[in-house]
Amino acid sequence: MSRLDSFIRRLSAQRDVLNHISDEARQIDGVILEIGLGNGRTFDHLRALFPDHRIIAFDRALGSHASSTPSAEDLVIGEIRETAQPYVGVNAALVHADIGTGYDDKDAITLTWLPQLAAGALAKGGMAASGLPLEHPDLEPLPLPSTVDVGRYFLYRRR
Repeated sequence: MSRLDSFIRRLSAQRDVLNHISDEARQIDGVILEIGLGNGRTFDHLRALFPDHRIIAFDRALGSHASSTPSAEDLVIGEIRETAQPYVGVNAALVHADIGTGYDDKDAITLTWLPQLAAGALAKGGMAASGLPLEHPDLEPLPLPSTVDVGRYFLYRRR
């Protein structure tokens, strides 16, 4: 599979997962954490899906399109591993994390802290969607929509 096809499949899976959980996640009180703002496309989609939720976005550096950049009070810039730690215990309704690199060695380092961050930030019953697996005892894996291949994207609920 070409890298372009893989990219399209990843973004389609991301959209399908977020659309799949949106009705249920809208019923959960709490902020939404967008871990990895990037260009801002997913942030923009989250704004459309969750108009009544505050969305806080994190990234190492600002690189989003102007139309998809959060307000200053909802944007946290710096090393995510460090800047997101104060949000543990925030009782988030949803944590979305798309910060995988496609390099196993780099992603292995991210996986030393990302599952703990997601589990710690979520409210009980809150949901996490991620491009990387979030193996943590407080996170229960949820079924994916039928359009998403197993291992392409991951979905969890905080126990």
